[in-house]
Amino acid sequence: MKIKEIENKELWENFLLKVEERTFLQSWNWGEFQKRMGNKIFRFGIFEGDKLIAVTLVVKVISRRGVFLLIQHGPAVENQKSKIESQKYMILEILLKKLKEIAKEEKARFIRIAPLWERNEENIKIFKELGFIRAPMHASAYESTWKLDIRHSEEKLLKDMRKTTRYLIRRSLKNKDIQILKSENLKDVEIYQKLTKKVAERQRFVPFSFDFIKNEFDVFLKNRQALLIFGKYKEEIAAGSLIIFWSGIGFYHQAASLKKYSKFSIPYLVQWEAIKEAKRRGCLLYDFWGYVDPFKNPRHPWAGPTLFKMGFGGYKKEYVETYDLPLSPFYCLTYLFERIRRIKRGL
Repeated sequence: MKIKEIENKELWENFLLKVEERTFLQSWNWGEFQKRMGNKIFRFGIFEGDKLIAVTLVVKVISRRGVFLLIQHGPAVENQKSKIESQKYMILEILLKKLKEIAKEEKARFIRIAPLWERNEENIKIFKELGFIRAPMHASAYESTWKLDIRHSEEKLLKDMRKTTRYLIRRSLKNKDIQILKSENLKDVEIYQKLTKKVAERQRFVPFSFDFIKNEFDVFLKNRQALLIFGKYKEEIAAGSLIIFWSGIGFYHQAASLKKYSKFSIPYLVQWEAIKEAKRRGCLLYDFWGYVDPFKNPRHPWAGPTLFKMGFGGYKKEYVETYDLPLSPFYCLTYLFERIRRIKRGL
């Protein structure tokens, strides 16, 4: 096996089409977004002979807790299920050898990785044998998600929903005061950001910055891979979502809604419109972006949103949790800082 940087977008994207477990956090455009945000990136391919068998986007992150190398939802491995443990071990081993060289040059304290590898004993064993430890925080990306197969007809999708969800969608459709608006206008990011700012103030969390949302939308919009969907009640925007369409999958990536209109169930209608839009664009799958078991963890901040997502039908997918490879004695300070923050957030 050998590793080298990939500079060909077509090669990268075509390979990812063959990867079963994939998200846009390994897409070419996500790398462009990271560069837009001022982050240094590396795109690596791992080859077996002349055959490309895995790719991974690596981002250098500079934060208050120190410099580190981040891999979100990678490495992406073709036919992962057919790869025996030793092959996946070798893929990760050769990648780490390269990343340690980069970490030394970039003065990184640790390597953080959140792969879309099935959560099982064999995969967990690979990370532990290579010296990884469980990260104190997730890598700003889900470790479990809720997915929906949208190859079925709209009638079948409605039928498979929870009865209450189906009722609320149909009720919202009948309400003449509710309007659905779709936008590919970059200026409308301001409308979404005002909405999410109000939600953040109410729920006391720090939202993504305006530049983050604007750059994400703009980068993916250039390939018609992004859409803003708003739910309007009379003259006010009551709910909004940023949807990413990539590689045959629709991703429910960002969302916000005003509490004062909760009785009208507008987010249900926005979600249903997003699913239908994904179907219109030829997507086969809809990823609701993040899941936590609401029955085992009823107090988790994601419990309520997960119940909302589950109402649309679908199934859960759980992956190997986020792992860190410490490279500096200062990593212990990072670990302590993030552990305390996770407890405060109730995650």
